[in-house]
Amino acid sequence: MRRIYFLVPDIATTHKIVDELRGEGIEDRYLHILAKRDTPLEDMPEASVFQKTDFIPALERGAALGGVTGVLAGMVALRFAGFAIAGGPLLGILFYGATIGAIMSGLAGLQVGNSKVKNYEEAIEAGQLLVMVDLPKERIDAISQVIIKHHPDAKFEGIEPLLPPSY
Repeated sequence: MRRIYFLVPDIATTHKIVDELRGEGIEDRYLHILAKRDTPLEDMPEASVFQKTDFIPALERGAALGGVTGVLAGMVALRFAGFAIAGGPLLGILFYGATIGAIMSGLAGLQVGNSKVKNYEEAIEAGQLLVMVDLPKERIDAISQVIIKHHPDAKFEGIEPLLPPSY
C-alpha cells in the first residue's frame, strides 16, 4: 500500500472527492481527511492519531533499537556474571528490550506530529483540507488521474513511499 496526498481548497470539494473515491470502491478505512480543528467533517473519515502523529514509525524504531540494545546488554551482563551465553536468555532479553523500546518510543511518537503532515500545517490552518488515500501501487495512477481530472483545484502533493500494514 502507498499513501497519496491531495490538498483540497474547501470542504465541498473534499465531499465530492470522498464520494468519488467511495464510488471507485475505496473503503473509508483507507481514506483520511485532515482539517483545521473544529471543522465539521460530517460523514467523511477523519484522520486518526496514527495519521496525525509519528506513532507507528517511532514504535518500529524503538522496537528495533530496544531489541539490539537488549541483546548487547544481555550478552555483556551474562558474560560478566559468569554464565555461558545461551539462546534462551538472549531471546528473552531481546523481547524485553524490544518491548520496552517500542513502548517508550511509541509514547514519544504520540507527542510528535507526522513529519509528512507538518509540511501542510499552514495550508490546513488557512482552511484547506488534506486528503490522504491508501492505495495498492497499481491503482495510484488511475485514482490520481480521476481526482485531478474531475477536481482541477485539488493539488496532487505526492506519494508516501511505503506504508506499514493497516492497524
